[in-house]
Amino acid sequence: RATAALMGWTPAFAGVTANPEPVHGAANSIGNNPGTPPVVIASPITSLGEAISRAPGQGDCFARARNDGVFGVRHGKAAVRRLSSLVRLWAIVLVTALLAGQAQARSTPESFSPLVKRVLPAVVNISVTETTGGIAGRLPPELRGTPFERQLRERFGSRQTTGAGSGFIIDPTGYIVTNRHVVGRADRIAVSLTDGTELPAKLIGADELTDIALIKVTANRPLPFVTFGDSRAVEVGDWILAAGNPFGLGGSVSAGIISARGRDLGAGPFDDFLQLDAPINPGNSGGPTFNMDGEVVGVNTAIVSPSGGSVGIGFAIPSEVVARIVAELRSNGRIERGWVGIGLADIEGPKGEGGGVGIASVDRAGPAARAGLRTGDIVTAVNGEKVDTARDMIRRVAGQSPGATVTLTLRRQGRAQDLPITIARRPNGRGEE
Repeated sequence: RATAALMGWTPAFAGVTANPEPVHGAANSIGNNPGTPPVVIASPITSLGEAISRAPGQGDCFARARNDGVFGVRHGKAAVRRLSSLVRLWAIVLVTALLAGQAQARSTPESFSPLVKRVLPAVVNISVTETTGGIAGRLPPELRGTPFERQLRERFGSRQTTGAGSGFIIDPTGYIVTNRHVVGRADRIAVSLTDGTELPAKLIGADELTDIALIKVTANRPLPFVTFGDSRAVEVGDWILAAGNPFGLGGSVSAGIISARGRDLGAGPFDDFLQLDAPINPGNSGGPTFNMDGEVVGVNTAIVSPSGGSVGIGFAIPSEVVARIVAELRSNGRIERGWVGIGLADIEGPKGEGGGVGIASVDRAGPAARAGLRTGDIVTAVNGEKVDTARDMIRRVAGQSPGATVTLTLRRQGRAQDLPITIARRPNGRGEE
């Protein structure tokens, strides 16, 4: 039908009837003569040649060429040229329509069922038992699980609470990723698989600043698992599938799109959340967000809700952050971050653009002070890579291993200079970089 409109005619098999008289000039109705309606052919069109012969102007020339011997006269040559142009136009429109249809099929899945069947077996429910009040936070690890634990809890008025969350298996040997706020303070952790199997789990390590935790179960068989995708390739508007254990109901999935990137919720210096509109509820914490290839591109962590339930605003930690933290927890059981001992402030450049990162304070006992960094300096790059915000610089420095040396490019009193600084281990609870 699109081709018909361009040519100035409408095929009768489209269900349109009409005026058997040709309306000359209709071929220009899209451009030069917008007020002229397209020609409508009452009888069926059986071939492209017939359609051309019925198109105003085109058919006249083609008919004259046929009467004059087709290829042997001037009119015939003109008809062939015009016919060739129309055939090329027909081909272009047809290919464009086919490509558009393929693109639509790729972007809008008919069903999420094949994806769900592939990834859901690797999604687990996590239940935890946590002791609160009394001696809960002061109980030595060596006493936990012994007869003395119960006596001390009863004496000092401790009580146990239960909670639930989600996670996903990343290795057939039983390594599971979840949120720290789900398991970080648990006395006991239990994992339920989709087939109903329940297994005890132990905490391998947790990172408070990114809210990532790694736990492990031991099974008598290889477990289904999923892999990390590249969250940097995810774009706003892309389809995603969220899975987890909402309200303790068991494995559930919900679909939506990426609503935004780079959200800062004020939860910590490394906030860089993906915003999702897929329904996420209490109990989904620690569950995976999948792309349409079945790769984990985020870990569901938080929601914004006045009621406690989903209102279509959820947040996931990007896989580019999670994968690095998980690898280090698996190797070392803890995260060691770089620290230089400075307070930072954003500097606004011309036209509202980032003008670098200002040094607001310098810890006298920190590496920055020893290297000669001063309050009022403006850092523009770390190891040659431009930085525009304090948050960006915190990530760059914290991502360095203690003992490494970084080079800060800075402006001091209008002059540019490079300053090498040896990174130290980040003290717990330090708010500055």
